[in-house]
Amino acid sequence: TAAPRQPQKATYDAIVIGAGIQGSFTAYHLAQRHKDTLLLEQFFLPHSRGSSHGESRIIRTAYPQECYSRMTPDSFHLWQHLEAEAGTSLYRRTGLVVLGPAGDPELEGCRRSLGADQVLDAAALAQRFPGFRLHAGEVAVLDSTAGVLFADRALRAVQEVFRRHGGTVRDGEKVLHIEPGAVVTITTTAGVYQAPRLIITAGAWTGALVESLGLHLPLQPVRINVCYWREKEPGSTGTGTVGPCFLTLGLSQAPHGIYGLPSLEYPGMVKVCHHHGSPIDPEKRDQVPSGASHPDIAVLSSFISSYLPKLEAQPAVMETCLYTNTPDKDFILDRHPKFSNIVIGAGFSGHGFKFAPVVGKLLCELSLGEEPSHNLAPFTITRFPGVFQVA
Repeated sequence: TAAPRQPQKATYDAIVIGAGIQGSFTAYHLAQRHKDTLLLEQFFLPHSRGSSHGESRIIRTAYPQECYSRMTPDSFHLWQHLEAEAGTSLYRRTGLVVLGPAGDPELEGCRRSLGADQVLDAAALAQRFPGFRLHAGEVAVLDSTAGVLFADRALRAVQEVFRRHGGTVRDGEKVLHIEPGAVVTITTTAGVYQAPRLIITAGAWTGALVESLGLHLPLQPVRINVCYWREKEPGSTGTGTVGPCFLTLGLSQAPHGIYGLPSLEYPGMVKVCHHHGSPIDPEKRDQVPSGASHPDIAVLSSFISSYLPKLEAQPAVMETCLYTNTPDKDFILDRHPKFSNIVIGAGFSGHGFKFAPVVGKLLCELSLGEEPSHNLAPFTITRFPGVFQVA
């Protein structure tokens, strides 16, 4: 039998739309601040239709952009705090190697963000991690703090702690209408709710929700192929241990960047993905275009033959995930320019999961009218021209 629904209540201190990792952490922070919070989700939980499902995500300190590397210590700390509260392990330290041409500006940015000089040449990399092969003029920057976040487990944990703090989750309720005002009114397929503050973290569905509020955000949902590649000889890539995560910067063979995680979901397989995908309507993500070739699979196969020769060159398992990209690949974390009690967190562009505890804290601070704990200048809505529409 289905779990009993929580009793219907109409008014809250805050409403969060979208129970992915960003919305769930926003709701969690609000509940910790003793705000009576409603977290709305259009699909029944747990689901795999957005961007927060799956077993694993990378968390790292190495970042070329300072605005992100400054958030990292806070993020690690808040993840540890959630682990303690939930009484479960959410992180496994594996290390990360960033592969790229020596002297590449972004690679140099990563090296600077680590503070320590951890540069490996081809021989040092092959000795330490036998699964990798570099080519002439290429180096690896080692981030020993990095590792894997257990994504599904993390999402369940943050929602569970949110409920424990008195929060309400209502899933299977799609938002039909948002009426702005000093008190915002939300109409869903199952009820009408009101709160003096609203936070929208609806992933690929954010664009459509804010259109009705006179905003045209340049958000592009894309479908990413998540591929798993079998080891030619079981245990060969990690030599008995779990290998490191990796990502590429500036490699000609990896046009938009390629990243990989050690075999956790499927033992004996490594997750390797192209950080690139095809534009998609999130309502139709399951419709694979007929006769569609997978140019990114060809890119991955060629990369694997060249850089990860201990893996089979064809994927053994393929799944999909949604990214919601902004033009500059930086997040949107801001108040609605016209309705200051409506806050928007969107456009995480395939690299937001690791920052969710900090993003949730920032969206909570914005919604409470507080000074944000990090500089939000890189994440404003108004950095994009033409976002206002005459509603």
